[in-house]
Parts: sequence; C-alpha cells; structure tokens
Amino acid sequence: MATLTEEDEGKILVDGEGEELGIVTEVDSGTAWVDPDPSLGEAALATFGWAEADVQDYTVDADLVETVTDQEVRLSEDV
Repeated sequence: MATLTEEDEGKILVDGEGEELGIVTEVDSGTAWVDPDPSLGEAALATFGWAEADVQDYTVDADLVETVTDQEVRLSEDV
C-alpha cells in the first residue's frame, strides 16, 4: 500500500498491467478522485493541482495502490 497525497494530483492512474485508467484530479484523506476521461484542459489543471473532483470521477483508496512514481499511481495487480 502506498500513501496518497495532494502531490499525486495530476498523475496518471494505471492498473497493475500499465493500462491507463484516468488522471488523479484530487486527493483527500488518502483517497484519490480519478477522472476516467479528462479533457486536455482538465488534464492540464490537474497537473498543477488546480482540478477538483466532480460527479464523473470515481474514488480509489490508498490500500489499492501498489506504487506511486513521479508520473503515475499504479494499482496492485490483484485489483
């Protein structure tokens, strides 16, 4: 399990096999809000931490995350 922070906003969420699932728009209390189909503008805002979660976003709890790098948040393979 990895720790999620506001610094992870704007990173790409990928599954255990590296498939892109969306972009992290917001992190709150260890839960990431992920936009599965961000527009170019939304992706740019998320990169700077200026995006906010909306009704289309889904949540990912930190206990499902295996690793966090400079570019991505990767889910465990058994998710």
